[in-house]
Amino acid sequence: MSETDVHQALLPHARDAVRALRPSQIREVANAGLSLPDVLPFWFGESDRVTPSFIRDAASEALAAGATFYSHNLGIAPLRAALAGYVSALHGATAVDHVAVTSAGVNALMLAAQLVVGAGERVVEVTPLWPNLVEIPKILGAQVETVALDYGPRGWALDLDRLLAALTPATKVLMLNSPNNPTGWVMTRDQQRAVLDHCRRHGIWIIADEVYERLYYDDGEGSAVAPSFLDLAARDERVICVNSFSKAWLMTGWRLGWIVAPASLMDDLGKLVEYNTSCAPAFVQQAGVAAVQHGEAFTRQLVGELKASRDHLVHALSALPGVAVKAPPGAMYLFFALPGAAAGSLELCKTLVRDARIGLAPGSAFGPEGEGFVRWCYACDTARLDEGVARLRRFLDGRPVG
Repeated sequence: MSETDVHQALLPHARDAVRALRPSQIREVANAGLSLPDVLPFWFGESDRVTPSFIRDAASEALAAGATFYSHNLGIAPLRAALAGYVSALHGATAVDHVAVTSAGVNALMLAAQLVVGAGERVVEVTPLWPNLVEIPKILGAQVETVALDYGPRGWALDLDRLLAALTPATKVLMLNSPNNPTGWVMTRDQQRAVLDHCRRHGIWIIADEVYERLYYDDGEGSAVAPSFLDLAARDERVICVNSFSKAWLMTGWRLGWIVAPASLMDDLGKLVEYNTSCAPAFVQQAGVAAVQHGEAFTRQLVGELKASRDHLVHALSALPGVAVKAPPGAMYLFFALPGAAAGSLELCKTLVRDARIGLAPGSAFGPEGEGFVRWCYACDTARLDEGVARLRRFLDGRPVG
């Protein structure tokens, strides 16, 4: 063993499960571009607009009133009540004792996993998928198995039989994200029913990441919300649904989310919240009350604008040689094939940042199934999208960016 190897062996390290986690390639690309001038950032999943003023004003008023103290582990009573009413209106009767407030949607996912996943247990997930969701069970020592979506002429689709075959009696949890980040794929009601019935038979927990449920562009039913397991499952079944204020109310930086789960879990969930974050900030929760109670018109307008941006970008990208793109039914991303991505989407995205000043997320960030694709967040005005497409066209044509 060399002197360098000996030195490395003697250094303090995190435990093996943590050291084995994948670093975020989305952050890797962003970090490469944040110091560069004039980069158009389409890499993160957030709008370029600030949170609506009625939400910001509610937080300011709460701060002015002194809402700076600890609150209940599961959330302040007004927010839990508001969320229970909101969920009930969308998905059927939901009592307050099934609702808990969390410090962000990703915190809700971690808490949900901590509730039901243990070391060595088997977790199944549908990919390509936001890397946080894949890595969270691994932090707890669980084994993650993935089932890949198929990509075809109509976009991304689920092979239901393949998923059901993977959900063996040895499976502890299915973690599922629909509408999906990065593909925009949405699980149908019939698919959810089949999966729920299968999981019931085998005692498998479902953790459903539904943070994009309001960003749904169904042209047939005219629904204001994507299909949800909450539409089908009783509230005391082995179903935990996770949501966030980040997307429907443009509150990414506020770090506020919620969980809908069996009431029998709430005492234990309260303990986990205590030992993770203690509680979400009280003034942020007051902003959440304003969002839920007064934000419906804003959300519906936002969804209409996002759909228009989606269609605008699909049309523009489709005119580029070698680009294959389909309009997805949900979320806020296009996940599309780009010339050169098949040889390594991470390096391609780094090159795009450096040479074309376009910030896209590499498909490989979302698992090996995503290689050959890139993700573009279209939650911005069309002028910025047009400039991004123009830069991409010049890059593909081999001309320098002016």
